[in-house]
Amino acid sequence: SKRGSPYLRRALWLAAVSASRSNPDLATYLQHRLDQGKPWGTAMGAVARKLLSRMYVILKHNRPYEVR
Repeated sequence: SKRGSPYLRRALWLAAVSASRSNPDLATYLQHRLDQGKPWGTAMGAVARKLLSRMYVILKHNRPYEVR
């Protein structure tokens, strides 16, 4: 949605695009959403939300990111 800082939304969107190309877990999640019939923008928004939730946990618990 178009709420909040447009600069932060743009940064999160670009991070999600980059992460979906480099992180196999997020790439699989994106493909799963596309296979469900979601448009690319909607699927990428879901990836951005998943990435944001991961960032929140990292900052909340003050621990490094670990790829599993």
